[in-house]
Amino acid sequence: MASVVPIPSDGYKLGFIGAGKMAESIARGVVKSGVLPASRIRTAHLGSARRTAFESFGVKVLDQNHEVVEDSNVVIFSVKPQVVKDVVLQLRPKLSEKQLLVSVVAGVKLKDLQEWAGHSRFIRVMPNTPAAVGQAASVMSLGSDATKEDGELIEQLFGAIGKIWTANEKLFDAVTGLSGSGPAYMFLAIEALADGGVAAGLPRELALGLASQTVLGAATMATNGGKHPGQLKDDVASPGGTTIAGIHELEKSGFRGILMNAVVSATKRSRELSQS
Repeated sequence: MASVVPIPSDGYKLGFIGAGKMAESIARGVVKSGVLPASRIRTAHLGSARRTAFESFGVKVLDQNHEVVEDSNVVIFSVKPQVVKDVVLQLRPKLSEKQLLVSVVAGVKLKDLQEWAGHSRFIRVMPNTPAAVGQAASVMSLGSDATKEDGELIEQLFGAIGKIWTANEKLFDAVTGLSGSGPAYMFLAIEALADGGVAAGLPRELALGLASQTVLGAATMATNGGKHPGQLKDDVASPGGTTIAGIHELEKSGFRGILMNAVVSATKRSRELSQS
């Protein structure tokens, strides 16, 4: 392994290859949190709408991807899975081992990214769509030449858009099945709770507001309350009360098994897609 040039903890430049919604969410979070000023972030796009989106909060938008690479210490690949190989190969002559490379591309393994790039100072991160509101659940895995300091830098960057964990890359299909696809499960749950409220006589707007805020409140308690979800559930379910009656109905319908099966099924599909 060649000696790794440390990325300066302050004063580095962050470049995005791909100027889509995920890149925008990460960039906005980084700027809003004060981790990095917008003047040190750049991306490239020729479309006026995407250029305007980034320029609106001070990010420098260039015309070509190679210009981004030439002007960045940390490069985040945020393109669609079907084009990432071509993009990395095209930029390979411009990539340097002095740079830390990061991928948020779903389903593309580190070994392939490292092979295409020609070096192994790569970190793979799997964020999810709540990055758009600063509540992402992200997981990262370090490539063979990425240092502990590189990991800490990426932890700080992605901590600006939510929470981040480190895990072995072999777990990423299960991460996809849970946190990657999980927001959709929760949207279904919110919609179903609201429909239940309407069926019980609530106005639609009130039912949807109550359902959304209830899920948000419950998730906040589970995250910050220091209690196991089972204990939090028990705290709400008083003897012979309304909550235990509702829980009984959920259990009769196999509620927990259905959610577990959804995660396992999505994990299996992720595995199939990453092998194709």
